[in-house]
This record gives sequence, structure tokens and C-alpha cells, in this order.
Amino acid sequence: MAAIQDALLVAGGLGTRMLPTSASVPKEALPLVDVPALVHLAREAQAAGVKRLHIVTSPRKDLSNLLGDHSWLKEKRPDLDTALLAPFADVEVLIHVQQTPLGLGNAIQSALHAIDGPFLVLLGDNLLIDTHATLDNFVPSNASATLVAAFEQHGRPCAALLPVEADEVCNYGVVRLEGSKIVEIVEKPPVDEAPSNLVLCGRYVFTSDASALLDTYDVETHGELQSIALQQHWMDNGGMYGVELNGYQWYDSGKPLPWLKAQVDHALRRQDLNSDFRAWLEQRLAQR
Repeated sequence: MAAIQDALLVAGGLGTRMLPTSASVPKEALPLVDVPALVHLAREAQAAGVKRLHIVTSPRKDLSNLLGDHSWLKEKRPDLDTALLAPFADVEVLIHVQQTPLGLGNAIQSALHAIDGPFLVLLGDNLLIDTHATLDNFVPSNASATLVAAFEQHGRPCAALLPVEADEVCNYGVVRLEGSKIVEIVEKPPVDEAPSNLVLCGRYVFTSDASALLDTYDVETHGELQSIALQQHWMDNGGMYGVELNGYQWYDSGKPLPWLKAQVDHALRRQDLNSDFRAWLEQRLAQR
């Protein structure tokens, strides 16, 4: 079984729900307090053992400054972990442009000519955080490493799953499991039609047959559900595994209110911020 050497970071969306900020700053560059979302994703993928990062972006986005090596700033901030100043310095980075926003499957297709073998997929506006690390000793999320471990066990495509409240299932792809295999994905169902409260949360391992299958389940026929058709094929032919992530916070940089909540939640969980921030927050709430 081939080892996973590549990770595909999908950052092609226009970020219209984050306008006007996303008109000048890509939503993937927005900080979770003080660390850009894309840095979290890159370090997470590298912690899973990948050697190459493929970033799918759009023609209007400029990520060049974010991808640069800023390790020279270490003399200004010696307290910062160098991995945060040069998060892409120890991995090969390839940029792919999705010319038209046609969904996840099409975004993945734009990079597959440069990928050989199984690969990770990380959605650029979804952070899965299990360790709320400080800046002097940054510890990346284990979400992708957990998926890689599941793939190494089964040798089959995998998707990360997280539970949500019942009234939130209508916003996600909801799965039904038999054992640890995904046997059904229902896209944004009404509450009374959801097969569970476990939803797809933006982390996958796709296998090397994805390229040929995405040509078969083409975007012209399936539209933005192209990636769901791909996963349905795997479910029907050998199986696709669900990997439930426990103890993670799920932060979404694609919408203002969830991203605002993410700042508060992350700050309250970070050892270097929680005490002072909690005191201020409690004082502020008491003034309402």
C-alpha cells in the first residue's frame, strides 16, 4: 500500500459570506486569534507525514505573502515558534488554480495531474483543533494524522466525522454508518430525515483512483455534488470508512458569526490567553 505523500488544501472559494474582508484578504489567511487558518492546515498536514502541499486557489486570490518565509522576524519575536514564521519552508508547495468555482470535486481535479497515489484533502475554511497551542511551542492538530492512521489500517478512502446538534444537520453532509463504514451520505437533510448526527467535517483521504472516477462522475452531470458521487462509488465498491474525531473543536472561517465564536472559544482554551481574556469577558458581560 502506497504511503500518503501529498495533501491537497482546498482554498478556491470566493468567500462571499466574509465580504468585505474577503475581497482583500483570502478567508484562509484570516487568523484564529494570531495564527492564519492556512498555517494551521499546513502544519496539520505536515504532522501527518506529507511531503508536498497542493493548494487549490482561485484566479483572484494572492497567497504569496502568506506562503513566504518570514523566519527573519525571529529576531523581533524570539518567543515565536519558527514553524509559525516559516510554515511552508520544510515542504514542497504547489499552487493550482480552479478557474471557476464548481465544487469540491472539480477543485480536487485541478490538482490531480501532480499527485500520484493516495492523498489527504483538507478544506481551507475548516479548522479541527484538539490542542490549543501557545505561540512559543506550536502543536498542530492531529486530525489528518488520525485519518492517515485509519487509511494505513484499512487501505480504503476515509472521511473525518464530527457530531453536531440535531438542529444543525441541515447544514452538512450527514452519514449513516454500519460499523465503521459509511454506507450513506445525505446532503443537508431536514432534521427528521437525517440518518445520524455525524457529519462530514472537511478532512478526507482519497485514493489514487480518484482522478479516473472524477472523469466518470463529471461536474457537468453532478455539479457541486460531484464529490458525493465519487464517495458513493467507493461506498458501493469496496467501502469507505468514517473516522469519528473526539475531543476536537470545529472552527469555520467561512462565516462571520462562527468565526467570531471561534476566536472566543480558542482564546478561552489557550493557556497564554485564557486567564486575562476570561476576566475581561466576565467583566464585560456583567456590564450589559
